[in-house]
Parts: sequence; structure tokens; C-alpha cells
Amino acid sequence: MPLLPLHDANPRRHIDFQYVTVAIIGLCSAVFVWQRSLTPDELFALAIGFGVVPARLFDGAELPRDLAQVQPVVSLVTYQFLHGDWPHLLFNMLFLWVFGDNIEDALGHKRFLPFFIGCGIAGAGLHAAVNMGSVTPTIGASGAISGLLGAYVVLHPRARILVLAFTIIPLRLPALLVIGTWFAQDVIWATMGGGGGVAFWAHIGGAIAGALLIRFVMPYRKERRASPWT
Repeated sequence: MPLLPLHDANPRRHIDFQYVTVAIIGLCSAVFVWQRSLTPDELFALAIGFGVVPARLFDGAELPRDLAQVQPVVSLVTYQFLHGDWPHLLFNMLFLWVFGDNIEDALGHKRFLPFFIGCGIAGAGLHAAVNMGSVTPTIGASGAISGLLGAYVVLHPRARILVLAFTIIPLRLPALLVIGTWFAQDVIWATMGGGGGVAFWAHIGGAIAGALLIRFVMPYRKERRASPWT
């Protein structure tokens, strides 16, 4: 990851605190702590039963009854709150913390959670469509968080983001550059078929959904008439 975001200099305008963002971080963290108490077989069953398995969505594949915990369409939501290991969780929660508050600020508390989940569904849908026959489960909040990044770059492309470049060099860069670099990296990895099992198409699908939908789902405010280049 060439640019790791740590903080954004972008104050909230409409809410005092990002309650929903923090609640999602708390829920994902609590679920992961519970996951750590499971055996490897139980973790596998959890990922298969609640993760997105593309072949279940598009090829009509069926799981053994003891593994099919939820319907395939429901897994498009449940997969978002599971994570594979500590780095997977920590990186996702860091991105959610840095960028989530301003999107919650733009949407309001009540609209933020449906938007978050909707972007996650879009991300999983694209991932599954590209990998229709795959029986490998996908888990994680990355698709939903990518939607927040897509929305962020539409609303605040010039906001300054404190990042670590190549994990060692602190820099303050515009959001357009930070998120654009992240998105370009995902597109390259996805089209080259690399990345060690990371669902890059889920990132791409979520980001596109967030960027396209954010202006349509925001509540009307006078600030919406202002230039988006802030």
C-alpha cells in the first residue's frame, strides 16, 4: 500500500459525532474478537455460511445444510462484518475511521448505514459477477468502505490527508491523489489477477457505487449548491 491514510483535515459541518461510524467499527471489532475464539473448522464454516460465495449467487451452487447459515442474497450483507485476520480488520477500520465521519456528516446518521451496506452489496455483486463459478468465500468490510472513499473523493477531492508514503514518509496530500492512487492500484491488481486472494473487484464495485450514488442520496442542504472542490 503506497499511501496509508492516518488523518484528514476536514471538519464535520452537520453532526457533532460520527456515532454510526464508531458503532460499525465496534461491531466489526466485537465480531472479530468472537471469531478468534473459534476453531479453524468453525471459522471455515462461518466464512462459508455468512460470506459471499459467487457460485451460490450465480451458478446455483448449494452448500451442505449444516453450512448454509443464510440465503445467498443475505450473505451480501453479513459478509461485511467478518474479517480474516488482524491486518484485514485493522486496515479496514483505519480507513473507516479516517473517511467515514465526513460521509456520515454529509448523509446524516440515518442515511449513512444504508449507504454503507449498499456500497458493500454493490462491491460483492461485482466481485461475484467477475468470479461466477468461484466457491471461495469473500468476507470483509472493504467493499462498503471503498464506497465511502468513492463518495469522499466526489465531495472533498481537495481535502488534505495525512498519509504514510510506503509506510515511512509522512505527507499531506489531496484526497483526489490519495484515493485515486488507491483506486488505480486496485484496478491494476484486479485486471492482472494478482493480490493474494484480495477481492479487488469488490473494492472497485463499492467505490464506483459510492461515487455515483452520493449526490443522489444526500439530504438537501444549501451547501450542496456550493462548489464540490473543497
